Amino acid sequence: MVQRQNRGPRWGTARVDGPSMLPTLCPGDLLLLRYGARPRPGAVVVARFGGGVVVVKRAVERRTRFDGSPGWWLRGDATDEEAAAAGAVGPVVDSRRRGPVADEEVLAVATARLWPRPRRLVRRAPRAPE
Repeated sequence: MVQRQNRGPRWGTARVDGPSMLPTLCPGDLLLLRYGARPRPGAVVVARFGGGVVVVKRAVERRTRFDGSPGWWLRGDATDEEAAAAGAVGPVVDSRRRGPVADEEVLAVATARLWPRPRRLVRRAPRAPE
């Protein structure tokens, strides 16, 4: 039996849907993703919340989940008020409402915005966790 070795990170893309990451990212922005990359606080990540909802959020900090396992606290860059002003219906869905996300549910780290206005995404200090 031949075992396949991990040959490094896989790359992909995702499109931002919704205003929760304003002003950093806008609806329709196309992101370059690095699957399998380890997130660090301040990085923009793609993660899966319970129920299968896939989101683009900022990794704020490590937190312990309800079952005692480690996870990530994820936040949108926009406040509920900023998102509502941009057309969101209801509050921003992030860890404030869903809790920490398991490590295996953080699917990728966004490294750049490809379209429009291509630029590298740099880690930044997230807003204080709640």
